[in-house]
Amino acid sequence: MHIHILGICGTFMGGLAVLAKEAGHRVTGCDSNVYPPMSTQLEAQGIELIEGFGPEQVKLNPDLFVIGNVVSRGNPLMEEILNRGLPYISGPQWIGEHILQDKWVLAVAGTHGKTTTSSMLAWILEDAGYHPGFLIGGVPMNFGISARLSGKEAGSSFFVIEADEYDTAFFDKRSKFVHYRPKTAILNNLEYDHADIFPDLAAIETQFHHLVRTVPGVGRLIVNGREASLERVIARGCWSEKERFGVAEDAAGWSLTEHGDGSFDVLFNGDLLGTVRWSLTGEHNRLNALAAIGAARHAGVPAVQAIESLSRFENVKRRMEVRGAVNGITVYDDFAHHPTAIATTVAGLRKKVGGARILAVLEPRSNTMKLGTMKEALPGSLVDADLVFGYGAKSGKDALGWNLGEALEPLGERAGAYDDITALVQAIVKAARQGDHILVMSNGGFGGVHQKILDALGK
Repeated sequence: MHIHILGICGTFMGGLAVLAKEAGHRVTGCDSNVYPPMSTQLEAQGIELIEGFGPEQVKLNPDLFVIGNVVSRGNPLMEEILNRGLPYISGPQWIGEHILQDKWVLAVAGTHGKTTTSSMLAWILEDAGYHPGFLIGGVPMNFGISARLSGKEAGSSFFVIEADEYDTAFFDKRSKFVHYRPKTAILNNLEYDHADIFPDLAAIETQFHHLVRTVPGVGRLIVNGREASLERVIARGCWSEKERFGVAEDAAGWSLTEHGDGSFDVLFNGDLLGTVRWSLTGEHNRLNALAAIGAARHAGVPAVQAIESLSRFENVKRRMEVRGAVNGITVYDDFAHHPTAIATTVAGLRKKVGGARILAVLEPRSNTMKLGTMKEALPGSLVDADLVFGYGAKSGKDALGWNLGEALEPLGERAGAYDDITALVQAIVKAARQGDHILVMSNGGFGGVHQKILDALGK
């Protein structure tokens, strides 16, 4: 089959392209942003890329057009496809029908931690010899790739997928994850996000319950026991086995006991199963680990083995990734962009570095943040930082619709806002001193600011 992918350079659609190519399909694609690193990765797979959405691309005569959710009505190629009555399908539906069919699907859903937890779960299964396929919205360092059809053993029946609640396509407003039909589903957490498509938290809870409805009776839900929102989802109806994690030590389910060195004991129904010893920081990562251990156990991996595997887990690129150190100053890159994720990331680094100074550098560029829905929560999410440097573009697609400086005013003289990358870097370098930790947080490229800071520090 020849498929032509519209919006191929997004993380999800780029992963889909790799899977389709590996499955033996001819794959071509187009996007408005055909540039490295995604373009390089796709071209290395022998996938032909076209810049833009010109209507003449219908002359490629593919068997099927696969549509990414970046495409909307008015897109010239999409309009041509509709006018000609050509066959098209959404990316998530294509994955569900052509990749996940007949697989034991392990789906990881949640507002936060999907990428990290999916990476942990895929690694546990890999380390246990299951050789899973996976599609993850980041690059797990244990694998060096974000998607593969299967491991060394061709035809592995296990597939780990990051299950996003964002909508499927302009013609399918259900969340992507309703197409995946998992046998094992992690519900990691749930709070309000994606203000551009969901009016309130209840609307997202409805989508999560759609996911719950697709899990079979022989399947299992691994549910965060600390989330009232998830309890409301489950209360709407649950037809599968379920286990909770993050519960108290004397409660049924998965719990943990933290040690001062970052390691933690794993308990199930109050029984000690082992100790995870690793370099990751933060309570959120410990909860991610519990969820991954529980899900892997459903697939047949003993918890003791999963705990041992996590000692060799290397995290994900852009999750507290050290980008470099100059003159005793360390620069980190992290994907955090929602206030809750920002708070847990900063708190995790604070626990790691103790009294050393943390310089938080933030670009609020998600659709939710650009709308200003979460701006009041920003100062509270940054209280563990010693200095805060905010960046908000004044124009272009990433421009903020609100005043970042005003939003950061509760932090007083500790915080400043900038709309120029050069000025931002100069301010950071002027403030930095030996022993500092510079934590850069954004869900985008942030203008290459990480390397610019390192270069400026070196001078």
